Amino acid sequence: MFVCSCNMLTDQDVERAVDNGATRPREIYAARGCRAQCGNCVPGVLCLLRRAIQARAEMAPSDALPAI
Repeated sequence: MFVCSCNMLTDQDVERAVDNGATRPREIYAARGCRAQCGNCVPGVLCLLRRAIQARAEMAPSDALPAI
């Protein structure tokens, strides 16, 4: 799905950028070699960014469990 029509940024672009270490919206845009133009997409990009980071945190092995 397109998140930013100015830059043709998709939800998959956000996912890939997070997989490559992005933690801020500007890093999402930078991964595509662009930046926010009109700004209408920033809230949506931020929401997808947070969801992607949360999903990866939930999939990561827990450090709280003792080694056996």
